[in-house]
Amino acid sequence: MREGALAGIRIVVTRAREQAGELSAKLASLGAEVIEFPTIEIRPAEDYGPLDDAIRRIASYDWIIFTSVNGVRFFAERMQCCGLTMAALRARICAIGPATRRAVEALGLKVDLMPQQYVAESLVAAFEGEDLAGKRILIPRAAIARDVAPAALASRGAHVDVVEAYRTAAPDDAPGRAAQIFGGDRKPDWITFTSSSTVTNFVAAAGAGSLAGVRVASIGPVTTATARRHGIDVTVEASKFTTDGLIEAILQYGCRVDS
Repeated sequence: MREGALAGIRIVVTRAREQAGELSAKLASLGAEVIEFPTIEIRPAEDYGPLDDAIRRIASYDWIIFTSVNGVRFFAERMQCCGLTMAALRARICAIGPATRRAVEALGLKVDLMPQQYVAESLVAAFEGEDLAGKRILIPRAAIARDVAPAALASRGAHVDVVEAYRTAAPDDAPGRAAQIFGGDRKPDWITFTSSSTVTNFVAAAGAGSLAGVRVASIGPVTTATARRHGIDVTVEASKFTTDGLIEAILQYGCRVDS
């Protein structure tokens, strides 16, 4: 990445506060003026009963699928609350992408499978070579998420338990912050969306119309589709569905403008 390539460019980061740091730091290192505007908060599950029950039966699972860093974090916390260590896991592990993989490996666990692209459809494809008939699969994830993967895996004969590990919500101060950022004379140059939730909560707080004149960067096709359903024009979409891919898409757009 090119030092100073984003000098003077104002970019909004909509990730949850505790997860925005890495993306913000990378953008700032390229000279961008970063505005952190979290449109989601990560909150504990409303009821940990189903997850705790699954953890108590953890030895019965053949696979655990982690679809986010948050899923890994809250799963690990509940393992501890239930008095179990990671040594109790017998299951093979699938991680949706590199950040999730790093979170799993930080627990001293091995990741056996990771899809080529970091979306549910690619996750399903990654299991094509696996015999899933009669296998038990645990997916600890957000309370609200797409059902593509669980349904597809179940159709191949797997018994899939989807349990709430955490939930996302819009911060209470989001409307006020949106007015400050997008209501002035100088709007940001870019806004980044890293999930469908960041898009949906932004629209609820500020309205899609507040992005007039602001370029939009999406981390991948699912997020892009959500943005378009809300009437938001997406300027660039990352070809690799990571924060590095998101930054590279913004940089490449800048090169096209300059040429």
